[in-house]
Amino acid sequence: MKNNSSTKGFTLVEIMIVVVIIGLLAAMAIPAFQKVRTSSQDKAVLNNARQLAAAADQYFLENGVSSVSQGNLVGATNYVKALNLVANETYPAGYTQGQTITVSGIAGARTITYAP
Repeated sequence: MKNNSSTKGFTLVEIMIVVVIIGLLAAMAIPAFQKVRTSSQDKAVLNNARQLAAAADQYFLENGVSSVSQGNLVGATNYVKALNLVANETYPAGYTQGQTITVSGIAGARTITYAP
């Protein structure tokens, strides 16, 4: 009888090297995903600010005023049907013609300013 002692499979060192490589790749990928997430949140917030600015401009034209509260702009029968929050941000309660819109508290840390 022949004793066949071939070594099929992986050694512990080879498995550990693969685990370390996967860990390094994950460590490099996570910050990139965070940047994409932050960028998409900022773009969504900026889009909301643009919609509010356009709604406020329309309100100013139709009503001959220069300031309006958010309650007159957002609602089922108003200019903006719904304001979808993407990162727990806070929009101004009122808007004045020609003034910049500052959205604060984006993900608890960032602020975006939109100048109409």
